[in-house]
Amino acid sequence: DPEPELESPTLGPALQQDRPRAPTRDWSTERPEKPLGALFSPEQQAAVLQALNTASEEELAAIGELQGTLPADIVEYRLQHGPFGDLPSLLNVPILQLQTLVNVCNFILDSSEEVERREGKMQGAKLSTRFFKPKIKNALSSIVSIVFGPCKIAWAHVDRGLAVHSWEQKEYRFIKGTYQPAVYLENISSVVSKLPKADVYVLEKKRLSNQNTNLFPVILHLRTIEAMLYALLHKTLKLDVQDQILGMSRTVVGKHFGLMVGDFRSSGMELVKQLLLEYVTQEQPRISFPLNKVVTYRNLLSSVTQNREEEMCDSLLQALAFYELLILNNTT
Repeated sequence: DPEPELESPTLGPALQQDRPRAPTRDWSTERPEKPLGALFSPEQQAAVLQALNTASEEELAAIGELQGTLPADIVEYRLQHGPFGDLPSLLNVPILQLQTLVNVCNFILDSSEEVERREGKMQGAKLSTRFFKPKIKNALSSIVSIVFGPCKIAWAHVDRGLAVHSWEQKEYRFIKGTYQPAVYLENISSVVSKLPKADVYVLEKKRLSNQNTNLFPVILHLRTIEAMLYALLHKTLKLDVQDQILGMSRTVVGKHFGLMVGDFRSSGMELVKQLLLEYVTQEQPRISFPLNKVVTYRNLLSSVTQNREEEMCDSLLQALAFYELLILNNTT
């Protein structure tokens, strides 16, 4: 059977047109802090900042108001200056105007309300029966959870007892602007050769918007990596594509951990830091780590760097959600 579509649908054009807008005003003589503070409550501002500080370039491009280079400009500004501390600081992004920012805020907040009206969190029983044949599910002892981005790929090897055996990442060696087939083969083959043996390999299933044509090279890049991972896992490790190589929606994982702001998946880094802390402070932690690696992991996630370890965090959270949603709570 084909893999079920688990992602939340994007708001349609009609919903986008009907969403409430801030009243039209002449802001040319006003400070940005005043209208933004008046239009949005502190809770709404926090929700918007959470989305804009953690959304990927592809996710930002799904916002109809962010046209042209604005998604890339927002990500670039975050990398250079750190996360946005308040809504007015977003106006430091080149060519982002106040009216556009207000419209973006409305879009994100209305998306949150729309998502809350949907079914919400998926039921694990429904998911598990559609993901597995019974013999695969019952015999499952460990998985490798794989998450990839434009520059990195990360994986977490976790067993059924929620013990982490290995947790690593690798940067691609692509020359900027060069996407030759041989380069893809070399990079992805080197990653697959390092993956530990497991019963099932779970790949993050991304929702990539095609609304912004400027992102086409990035989308093509990610789809190529995904296709090569499926092909090389099947060929190199002799895996059954239907039963042993599975896709898990990024949105489903985000909902499980409460990381969704509307249609946006926020960062899970703080949650992963908390899981590491719980392992050394609680008798029954949610997930366990190799004792000799805990300090290394915590230092990696605490380091001040422009290259946040999002893929690495997401690979661990995907593995934990996989077991909690699909296996441990559904034994039938």
